[in-house]
Amino acid sequence: MDAQSRGRADEIDPADQWVLNPRTGNYELRLADSAAQARPKVTAPRRSPSAPPTPTAPSPGVPRPRRGDPPPGGGRRGGRSRKDAGGGGRRKKALVITGGVVAFLLVGGSVAGYLYYDHLNGNLSVTDVAGAGTGGFKKDQPINILVIGTDKRTGAGNESYGDKDSVGHADTTILFHVSKDRTNATALSIPRDLITNIPACPTKQPDGSTKTIAPAKGARFNTSLGQEGRDAGCTMRTVKELTGIEVDHFMMADFNAVKTLSTAVGGVPVCLEKAVNDEEGSHLKLDAGEHRLAGEEALAFVRTRHGFGNNSDLDRIRIQQQFLGSMMREMKSKETLTSPKKFLSLAEAATKSLGVDSGIGSIGKLTDLAGELKGIDTKNITFTTLPVLDNPAEPVGKKATVVVEHALADPLLQMIRGDVSLTEVEKKEQAAKEAADADAKAKQDALLQGNRAAAGDVRVSIYNGGGPKGSASTTLNWLQNSKGVQKASNVGNAPEKVGATQLEYAPNQADQARALADIMGLPATALKVGTADASAKTPMKLTLGPDFQQPGAPLAAPVPQQLPEDVQRAQADKAICAK
Repeated sequence: MDAQSRGRADEIDPADQWVLNPRTGNYELRLADSAAQARPKVTAPRRSPSAPPTPTAPSPGVPRPRRGDPPPGGGRRGGRSRKDAGGGGRRKKALVITGGVVAFLLVGGSVAGYLYYDHLNGNLSVTDVAGAGTGGFKKDQPINILVIGTDKRTGAGNESYGDKDSVGHADTTILFHVSKDRTNATALSIPRDLITNIPACPTKQPDGSTKTIAPAKGARFNTSLGQEGRDAGCTMRTVKELTGIEVDHFMMADFNAVKTLSTAVGGVPVCLEKAVNDEEGSHLKLDAGEHRLAGEEALAFVRTRHGFGNNSDLDRIRIQQQFLGSMMREMKSKETLTSPKKFLSLAEAATKSLGVDSGIGSIGKLTDLAGELKGIDTKNITFTTLPVLDNPAEPVGKKATVVVEHALADPLLQMIRGDVSLTEVEKKEQAAKEAADADAKAKQDALLQGNRAAAGDVRVSIYNGGGPKGSASTTLNWLQNSKGVQKASNVGNAPEKVGATQLEYAPNQADQARALADIMGLPATALKVGTADASAKTPMKLTLGPDFQQPGAPLAAPVPQQLPEDVQRAQADKAICAK
């Protein structure tokens, strides 16, 4: 049996066959009689997300198969022609939101028990990005996933959207940053019309060779994918150069993702402050008020550029963020979490519309990733957009592209790199932490008042815990040859990275700590005193963090804790009516 037919018997949807056995409390796969002769029944017991389904004999008394959930309510039926009036110009190209892919991840840890591993693995499209990403993730470090929506018109009915021969550009791009403690996330949208530099890009060819595509300066961001043979790894490299944020993995989807995922979840609730009749572009036609959108109509909602705001791509990004937040809430709702049919339909839809890098190119790896993300509450997910300005190089009245507005973008990116949450809930917790840190700083300042040891008496081991490559050896040479700290030693990389440079010492080493702090220019907040005295030859521990630049240079400025008021943001748990 081929991958596309696994789990089906006599055209019966396998999602319809999952039923609750009241005796065991488990969902069991109940197939029709004709299918039962050909294959065993399967039980989905309660287990860890990473464990695959285990065949078992069915328990007696299992009820007959329960039929599918009712179709999504509200909204209008799709099916009308979506051809753009007047042909395909740049302003008529459409974005595709990839919210369902991220939303699938956020609930994926719960879905794992129902997945048909072999079948769903066959659905995935996997790309070797030639080292563009980290290829993995660590439990004690943030996770950065680049979610890319393309304008490629593949799939039934999508060829009518104009530019049907498009190779697929990065029309919707969201950098999804998950905090290292897995309590919050930031979804940063990058405008497709942003003028930026696309770096040289090695790409894997079908014959296994590597071809490097030349860099492009002053290019539109969306051409980082598709143009001149660039793959998703090129977009990952462009985002890293643009933001300074290391990307771990990518996920990519086309128009079908919105249609199939919105249908699988039973429709996505949206709210409109005013009626919309976009005859020129997406052909979206909705009255003011609340709607539940699925399929073609959901796609039209996220494609429209003429229904909301000032008809710009930036306004469309806001609409897409609102749609994504609503889809996340719907997927994490009780109605979805208790429906085996919806679980299977979502898994099927997500994997069929999903392209990923080889680092997460299997259901098992995606399930592991989902397990890292599933505990994030939607109230702690913030959507924002990279701040931009109209391109000053373009004539007035013909603005088509944008450039980064550094006054607003720099602090935003610095906060994401520093793993600072943008949500109000996390800010309150951060305020409490800052109060505790202030108290600790006062105590540390008091410790700096006192005698200082001679440089020759300072004994310290140096570790690199996130500073530039070679920082530990460079610092050792500087201390020994320029500052007379002969009892310093280079230990190499720290067991784990630190958020900022720190000097750990014992109470009876306070005079050495003060001396080294003066030499290195360390602030009081970098000093961490222990509780027990050390022996005479025990060294202090200096761990260089990402704020370290070079010996003798002041440490990098602290990460801002507040965003400028003009930076756009929205929280995923709040329903907002489109304007």
